[in-house]
Amino acid sequence: MAKIKITQIKSTIGSTERQKRTMVALGIKKLHNPVELEATPQVLGMVDKVRHLVKIEEI
Repeated sequence: MAKIKITQIKSTIGSTERQKRTMVALGIKKLHNPVELEATPQVLGMVDKVRHLVKIEEI
């Protein structure tokens, strides 16, 4: 399975509660702190919901 690197580039201040919970579920804790995850359909769906807050890179 492919891996992706997700980095938060924008603050969650002003985002909906659902988007904030999605960021926590992805394991993102701070700005500019990358997280590596498997590119499963569930993870890709969560990333799509917060794509305006994160940068996605394929590894």
